[in-house]
Amino acid sequence: MKRLTRKEEDAMKILWMAGKGFVKDLIDLQPDPKPHYNTFSTLIRGLEDKGFIGHKAYGKNHEYFPLVTKEAYRKSFMKNAVTDYFESSYRDVVSFFVEEKRLNSSDLKEIIKLIKKGKKNE
Repeated sequence: MKRLTRKEEDAMKILWMAGKGFVKDLIDLQPDPKPHYNTFSTLIRGLEDKGFIGHKAYGKNHEYFPLVTKEAYRKSFMKNAVTDYFESSYRDVVSFFVEEKRLNSSDLKEIIKLIKKGKKNE
């Protein structure tokens, strides 16, 4: 799956939240300062070219909807991040977040519980 730019990701987050929408409606959901209509429309068409969204035409108007789920993109994004920045080591990812004080011992205990629960279900 192709990587998205920050602006493309932001547009996808809005579309995932809305489920579907016309360009004007999606712009209204954007935080201020809102993008210019033509700029955002070009961004949306680029996402369509990349296969992330589709549309249903109503005359000259297009209602856009996601073709890629947020979960599928997150999975691909995280896999690429782990590969590119942590030499494919999930242990190094956890260590990074511990060192950055983003995970504490209670978080790690919860992670261990999830791992044990997953092994029981195999």
